[in-house]
Amino acid sequence: MTTLGTASAAPGEMDTGRLTVGESRDGSTVGLPCAVVNGAKDGKTLYLQAASDGDELNGVGVVSRAVPQLDPGMLSGTILVVGIVNYHAFQVAEHRNPIDDTKMNRAYPGDENGTSSERIAAATFEVAMRADLILDLHQGSTSRMIDEVRVRCGRRHRLHDECLQLAKTFGCGYVFDQKGPQGQLARVGPNEGIPTIDPELGGCVGWDEDSITAGVEGVFNVLRGYGFLDGETAPDRQVRARGFDQYGSPSGGLVRFEVDLGDRVSAGDLLFEVTDVFGELKARVTAKNDGIFWRSRRLPQVATGEYVCSVGINIDTY
Repeated sequence: MTTLGTASAAPGEMDTGRLTVGESRDGSTVGLPCAVVNGAKDGKTLYLQAASDGDELNGVGVVSRAVPQLDPGMLSGTILVVGIVNYHAFQVAEHRNPIDDTKMNRAYPGDENGTSSERIAAATFEVAMRADLILDLHQGSTSRMIDEVRVRCGRRHRLHDECLQLAKTFGCGYVFDQKGPQGQLARVGPNEGIPTIDPELGGCVGWDEDSITAGVEGVFNVLRGYGFLDGETAPDRQVRARGFDQYGSPSGGLVRFEVDLGDRVSAGDLLFEVTDVFGELKARVTAKNDGIFWRSRRLPQVATGEYVCSVGINIDTY
């Protein structure tokens, strides 16, 4: 029997339940939706979580579509799922936990006696430590971004190659390979010896069906590639960026992009223009280096110095 919170499943069974992480302001229990898919045959354990940032909903879309497709009778090993991590932020469609104004994916490994976010991080981290592989589903918040997978342990980490292979198997087509900030699950997991990746499934308000589809395919690529399900995967070569050039606006006004997400750009190529409300040109911004147009703001209006876009640089394939 395998349990997660109130979910409990014997081999060949699946169950859903709640993982208690504290109480809300009215004293009622806060429980994260969780699931156990216990395979009929022995095998590895995969931990899958979504929405550690409360407005990043594509991962929730992946969970809601992938879990019903799982047949525990055909599965080797176990899948542990927490479908919504940042409970309080999810309820109000905000990025950060409004209880303590914390970005959840900076709180790992957490503290069971700490703040709201630290307690949630500690509870989900304890589950993650039962796994052989970790998938932490994200998206580029509400900005526009390509589908990509992040390897955040750092290129000198002893598990870097294993994390990179996991990212390749997931197979979004693009990988961002740079050491992440303290407190990210995709950085902390490898420190505990568990290959961990952070799929960033596009960026949108609400959710995006194309990015959700890419995420579901990625989950099943991992399940087949690591022996949870029968079938083979032949991972495609991935385009990898090992850094970002970020661009702010040199003036206030309205942004007009000259390139699209995923476009290759060369140093000197025009990325965007800024005009006033009457269309008069105020600024033109060009690429500093060769790379891939990776991420951009969604709204056209900008103030001086405000973030506009990012270009992935130091590109290769593997």
